[in-house]
Parts: sequence; structure tokens; C-alpha cells
Amino acid sequence: MSNPAKISATVRNFDNAPCGYLTFDEEGNILETNNRLREWLGISTADLEGSHVTHLFSMASRIVFETSIAPLLTLKGQVEGASLDLRAKNGAKIPVLLSAEATGTGSQRLTTLVFLLADARRNFERELAMARSEAQAQLLMKQREGELREQFIAILGHDLRNPLTSISSAARMLSAEPLSDRGKEIIKLTQGSIQRMSLLIANVLDFTRNRLGGGIELNLSDGKELEREIRQVVEELRSAHSGREIRLEISKQESVRCDVWRVGQLLSNLLGNALTYGDPAQPIRVVCSALKDGGLELSVWNGGKPIPPSAMERLFDPFVRSTNHDDPRGLGLGLHIASEIAKTHGGSLDVSSNVERTVFTFRLPNGELET
Repeated sequence: MSNPAKISATVRNFDNAPCGYLTFDEEGNILETNNRLREWLGISTADLEGSHVTHLFSMASRIVFETSIAPLLTLKGQVEGASLDLRAKNGAKIPVLLSAEATGTGSQRLTTLVFLLADARRNFERELAMARSEAQAQLLMKQREGELREQFIAILGHDLRNPLTSISSAARMLSAEPLSDRGKEIIKLTQGSIQRMSLLIANVLDFTRNRLGGGIELNLSDGKELEREIRQVVEELRSAHSGREIRLEISKQESVRCDVWRVGQLLSNLLGNALTYGDPAQPIRVVCSALKDGGLELSVWNGGKPIPPSAMERLFDPFVRSTNHDDPRGLGLGLHIASEIAKTHGGSLDVSSNVERTVFTFRLPNGELET
């Protein structure tokens, strides 16, 4: 006969397990049960003393146990996942999944039964199936979103930019023709709209690529054309905003390794922000100077209402627009893209704002960047 003390110690280890647990001897007499099983059945340890294991089952399940499970245990020594019904003290049926293992032979034969509530298993399987279905649906949605993103990038990069380039060329050609004052004013408005739309397209395209993991692309050079690029950006925005005063101050400096077009884009975003939110009666300053290490410092100054402290923390987040201005234009991507360009260059973009002025400062150290 198996050691009762050893069996009791083993069963006690499973008293609080989420499954029912019992052992019986070679004659089918129950030796031990855990607390969980007794709770399900609504019986005490005394109620089970001397009971045969089959008395725990409903009549139909008792037949299945005696005709199928018991012979399998004799032949194979184990059974897994059998669906049966236990019978509680009040007569209620408790659907369970049974796993069994028999060890030893003759009077030393010991059989262990483990019960898992079928409802819990069914709920688990149902939840698992739902989770799998949701995961498949999300995967399909992400694939479709990926296709839409690719189409979106294609539209931005080709289908919108090409017609805009044609419009820009047509506007330049018309500006060279003899025009009335009214015609000249319309050309100026058109060029301003073209410039603003080009910047919006570039910002959205960069934002989309960045979110897809492509990052901000850099085409690094020695920066010899940087001053020309800065002057061109300022001149374009002066032309598009003829009623605003933009002062450009460039000090003599050494060339700095950078992506000249990207630095121009950063300046265009900062200057566009200053034109939108700055006081129209006050001039905007663009200051370009050299750092002590030979790097670049590029600042844009404007007067007007200061940026609220509550907005400072999210100022460079995408789709964030100022709430202290009546003009709702823009997507709120300009400062975000400018910040990403600064980071990609290994530089920084900082802001200070008070009642006198708001200043955005881009600092690019004079270091070698990886291409």
C-alpha cells in the first residue's frame, strides 16, 4: 500500500490550487482530496472516507469512467482532457475536464485525478479565440493602413508636388509680364499660397516617413551654400508677406557640415511660425552666427503674446497649435519637423518666451555626422 503520510503531504500542497485534486488506491477507494474539490462538491473530508472514486461522478460519467477511462489508465497509465460531470452533494452537475495518471502496480498502484472546471476552460478557449480573431483583424487593418500610407506618400511626393511646381512656374512667368497693380497683387498672393502649400506638403511628408520608421533623411555637405539658402528662405517669405518686416543678420562664419536644404526647411518653419503668431506691428529678426566651436546658431525672434507655460511642454509635439492666436491655419507640424531636423543633425532647438519676445534657437555643433 502507498505511504498515506506522503500522499497527504502531496495533496496538501494542492489545497489552494485552482483545480480539483484527488488520489485513490488500486481498489478505487479515495485516499485524499484537496480543498478545492471539496468546495466544488460541497462535502467534507469525512463524507469521502471509504467512498469509491466513481461515487463522485454523475451516472452517465460513472459509466464513461468505468468503461473507458479506467481501462485506458490500465493500458497507458494516463488520460488527458476527458470531459465528465461531477455530482455535488446537492445533486447539481459540475462539468469538468479530467486528467489522470496511474503509477505503481498491484497494492502499490496509486492513481491521481486532476479536475479543471470545464466552464473556465471553455471561457479561456473562447477568450483565446476572440483574442486571436482580434489580432488577425488588427494585422489586416495595419496592412491596409500601410498600403494607405504608401499611397498617401505617393500623392504627397508626386501627385501634389508636380502640379504645384507647374503653378509656381506659371506664376513666375506671369510676374515677368506687364501687369496691372491688381494683377501684381494677385501674383503675390498666389506665390504666398504656393510657398505655404509647399511647406505643408514637405512637413506632412517628413512626418509620415518619420512615423513609418524612415526618419528624417539628410543629404550632408560642407555647408558652403548655407548662407545662400538662408537668404533665399528669408526672401521668399518676405515676398509672400510683403506687409511684414523681416530683418536678416548674418555674421561671418566658417562652413558647417549639414544638410543645407533641411536647415532651410527648419528656418522656413520657424519663420512661418513667427509670421503667424508674432505681432504684425513688430519686426521679425533672423540671426545667424557662429558658435565658439565653429558650429552654427540660427535664431528667429518675434514680438507679441508670450507662449503660455502650459503649452511649452508640448510645443514640439505633432499637431499642436497655439491657443493664443485667432488664426487656425496650419497642421501644427512645423515646429515638430523643425525639432526633428535639429535632432537628426545632432543639434538642438530651444525656445524662450516672455512679454518682450519669443525666440527659437537652433544650435548645430561643428562635428562630423554619419552619412
